[in-house]
Amino acid sequence: MIKKIYFAIILLILLHWLSYSQTKGHEDNFNHVVFIVKGDLNKDNIADSVVVMQDTLNDLSPYRLKIYLTNADRKYFLSVRSDSAIEPQFPDGKEGFRYGTSLNDITIASGALSIICELTRGHYEHKFRYQNGNFELIGFTEVNSDGHGNMYTTDFNLSTGVLVEISQRIESDKLLSKKRKIVKIRPLPKLQNFKPFLSDIY
Repeated sequence: MIKKIYFAIILLILLHWLSYSQTKGHEDNFNHVVFIVKGDLNKDNIADSVVVMQDTLNDLSPYRLKIYLTNADRKYFLSVRSDSAIEPQFPDGKEGFRYGTSLNDITIASGALSIICELTRGHYEHKFRYQNGNFELIGFTEVNSDGHGNMYTTDFNLSTGVLVEISQRIESDKLLSKKRKIVKIRPLPKLQNFKPFLSDIY
């Protein structure tokens, strides 16, 4: 009986250690720096920092985005961390289907943070602004082609709710259609739990 209890305790300790090791190992795999961008995000005239890391050992090659704001002493503190705001490089694994989506750039302009990704025939951008104590999604833009001479543009201002969808011919710029409507999203999506294209629009 004592041997069985002793064996059970050893087994529990071993399982706990393995679980911790795997978790810690996964955390440590985000060791490839993709972008470091600096700019004022909270309107205090002090440069903040955005860091994007990638886990190159993971089969999906996911990205981790961290935003460091500065306090009154000009010291950085972690404001937001997200492992879902940027789509993995290989959503179906490195040997899976290639979607043609890839992280292209991270920018800070006029106090807004933009995550820009390339498509096979276009690109899309999610724009976040620090307001109400959070980084909220305020804009989404997508431009893509169908490969048959047609270009489609979506411009969604989430702050105002104005959504504009345009289709046109590439070679002549001939306007095929233009639709404008109001789509109110409240509350605005927050960066810490945001994932691209969970919505039909953005």
